[in-house]
Amino acid sequence: QVQLVESGGGLVQPGGSLRLSCAASGMSVSDYVMTWYRQTPLKQREWVAVITSGGNTNYADSVKGRFTISRDNAKNAVYLQMNSLKPEDTGVYYCSTRILLASYFGRGTQVTVSS
Repeated sequence: QVQLVESGGGLVQPGGSLRLSCAASGMSVSDYVMTWYRQTPLKQREWVAVITSGGNTNYADSVKGRFTISRDNAKNAVYLQMNSLKPEDTGVYYCSTRILLASYFGRGTQVTVSS
């Protein structure tokens, strides 16, 4: 059974940094596209960053240059390094993958950017 567990969220001041982690079980993060999404108070869920099985990455324009997605195959985990955080980055961040016709999401981790 696929399980994704996010951690690392918290309260941070504008300009600060956080590193989110997504621990996977029941699948290998190196075999599938892994995506970070976020649910903000004003918007629907939006994708933030993606890493393919080949290691290619892509980012939403709103986070490009500030966020970095990576993975550790040995730990079977995916990370999202978030720098220069802004209040509009506030939201619940989810790790996700899609296997065949099924999409899997973790329960999310709250990120709050506020002074």
